[in-house]
Amino acid sequence: MKITVCIGSSCHLKGARQVVEQLQYFIAENNLKDEIELAGTFCIGNCQAGVNVTVDGELFSVSPDTVKSFFTDDVLPRLEKERSAKKDAEKAPKAAVK
Repeated sequence: MKITVCIGSSCHLKGARQVVEQLQYFIAENNLKDEIELAGTFCIGNCQAGVNVTVDGELFSVSPDTVKSFFTDDVLPRLEKERSAKKDAEKAPKAAVK
């Protein structure tokens, strides 16, 4: 999973640094460094919405006050779905090669 946080000027003023720091903490606290890539990018183009964050390309608006609920309600369930899909794919019978 890739989480990208906008660090452009508008998002910076709205707390992008705090959002990044909190995400780093939650990722480490949950031992997810091997499963979540955290990256920064400049303007995503949705400046009025707050700190823009994408999770595998899906856009979210986050603030320092909402980052914990974002991580708990959006990131963790999505990560669990990815894990389940991966396990199901590993269990699926492989097609015979002719």
